[in-house]
Amino acid sequence: MRAAVFTDYGEPLEVREVDDPEPEPHGAVVAVEACGVCRSDWHAWQGDWEWRGLDPVPGHILGHEPAGHVVAVGDEVAGVSEGDHVAVPFNLGDGSCHLCRTGHSNICENREALGLQPSAPGAFAEQVPVPHADHNLVTLPEGVSSVDMAGLGCRFMTAFHGLAHRADVGAGDWFVVHGCGGVGLSAVQIADAIGANVVGVDLMDEKLDFAEEQGAVETVNAAEVEDPAAEVRAITDGGADVSMDALGIETTCRNAVESLGKTGQHVQVGLTTKEAGGTLPLPTDEMVTAEIDFLGALGMPPERYDEIFRMVATGKLDPAAIITERIGLEDVSGVLDDMTDFETVGIPVIDEF
Repeated sequence: MRAAVFTDYGEPLEVREVDDPEPEPHGAVVAVEACGVCRSDWHAWQGDWEWRGLDPVPGHILGHEPAGHVVAVGDEVAGVSEGDHVAVPFNLGDGSCHLCRTGHSNICENREALGLQPSAPGAFAEQVPVPHADHNLVTLPEGVSSVDMAGLGCRFMTAFHGLAHRADVGAGDWFVVHGCGGVGLSAVQIADAIGANVVGVDLMDEKLDFAEEQGAVETVNAAEVEDPAAEVRAITDGGADVSMDALGIETTCRNAVESLGKTGQHVQVGLTTKEAGGTLPLPTDEMVTAEIDFLGALGMPPERYDEIFRMVATGKLDPAAIITERIGLEDVSGVLDDMTDFETVGIPVIDEF
């Protein structure tokens, strides 16, 4: 099969023929019809997460937002058949640990990160192997295409999980997202669908305009104001009810927390770079005295995907609206390069293999 293969940190991926994957007894192989290109791919490509064990080696295949049709299943698989149209979550659970059995398989005790570690080859390829297929594969409903699902991918799922399951966002609440990349724009659309008043914060007018198209009622260009958090507090008459850092650097995380009013909730979805090494300084005394909640959100349990599918079916959510570019395998390296300088807008999706 053809695949875009990792060669070294920051170096172009090599598009070449590699061996077709074989399913494990409990696994399946999916013919990839679409796969998003995500900032998490960029982090791994840069070597940002070596300290987390997410360290690609030469010959590894990145890519963790795939959808397609099943082409092979292992002998132990009971609930998945060849020909099924499926999504593949990027957090691969084993289906048997305590967390999987209690609805938290996105943080499975034995979780593997699709495409982000050598033991879980990814989907920048014509086919992708999926372990524990009965647990991990999600059948797509009629009307949701593989390209649509690639747009849902990790970014939309993470934003939905953060806002619908982790935080308490309600109608009329003020929600602010710092960083209007793929996950930030997804959060704008989702919060608007839930009924919140949304503020988008970014450095680029093009991304802020896109945020308004997805439902933001106010935007702040952080490059043009001295204190973005103060601007948000002024807009929201004292502070937002819920904030999100969609980037994972000190500036956006601190600004997001400081955008909140008392008893506010902060949702952290952006992950750090190698320089930060997983640690960001926060105004902890203020968080204590204002009783601020700090919540993490990582992907979404696949057994809850149907919540999004129902909202897509009724037109309340439209993840395809955030897809801005459809590309081929040969284009992936260029997209990753663009992410270095935050030049991508919306979600790019591979649909030519």
